[in-house]
Amino acid sequence: MSGEEEASFDPREHQHLRYNPLRDSWVLVSAHRMKRPWAGQVEKPPEEHIPRHDPCNPLCPGNTRANGEVNPDYDSTFVFENDFPALQPDAPDPGSYQHPLFQFKAARGVCKVMCFHPWSDVTVPLMKKHEVVKVIDKWTELVDELGTTYPWVQIFENKGAMMGCSNPHPHCQVWASNFLPNEPALSDRCQRAYYQKHGEPLLLQYAKQEAEKKDRVVVESSDWLAVVPYWATWPYQTLLLPRRHILRISDLTTDEREGLADIMKRLLTKYDNLFEVSFPYSMGWHEWQTEEGTDGGKD
Repeated sequence: MSGEEEASFDPREHQHLRYNPLRDSWVLVSAHRMKRPWAGQVEKPPEEHIPRHDPCNPLCPGNTRANGEVNPDYDSTFVFENDFPALQPDAPDPGSYQHPLFQFKAARGVCKVMCFHPWSDVTVPLMKKHEVVKVIDKWTELVDELGTTYPWVQIFENKGAMMGCSNPHPHCQVWASNFLPNEPALSDRCQRAYYQKHGEPLLLQYAKQEAEKKDRVVVESSDWLAVVPYWATWPYQTLLLPRRHILRISDLTTDEREGLADIMKRLLTKYDNLFEVSFPYSMGWHEWQTEEGTDGGKD
């Protein structure tokens, strides 16, 4: 700057790019735009009157689902094959002849639905800790079971109609596939490259750094750390990390599973309290791909 001293950089005032090491990409941050006047639409809290048991809800105990099957009178978690699965284990092979601009290949797998609780009017932050532990235990069973056949098992939950959830009953989905989806494949390449260069797992080092800085920590415990990631692109985005190097959910100790249940409840309760509503969200559990998995029994 001619005749003047150059202004010092302040990340809270000056636009800049932040690196996302899990995607090898850059995110534009323009924090100063938070000061602009807001005249946008403000939504009223939804009026939710969800019955504890709805005789018409296909996820409730004892009710009949779309395929005619009747749910058992379950009193904890309940898992069943998705009645409208995106992946099926016996899909035919599309063949090998392809134009380079019109490529396709076999996609096989299974899709399961897992109910967290028999009551429709509860969510994870409203469940008791031991009930959330049972959810985590069932996740572990499913990952171990499906991982013997498929290289990738994805646990995810979309909560709330705003996030595309078609049923208010507390539940998630578990998809197993004969392929590694784009996002975990990219994250896997980035983490492998980081380890080869630095000799330490990327997310383990990141958790240590965030725990020291304390700038973006939302909630923490002796075993877990929830932060707003440095490279966040979504409002109120959080990343939940273990404090030690854990590859798979089945590697968690009993204490770590209980700690995971506790920090999930605490984190999601903060969301509910902040917005004074049962907060809608999308959640996904990422872990190391299953080395034992095959392509679903097909060549």
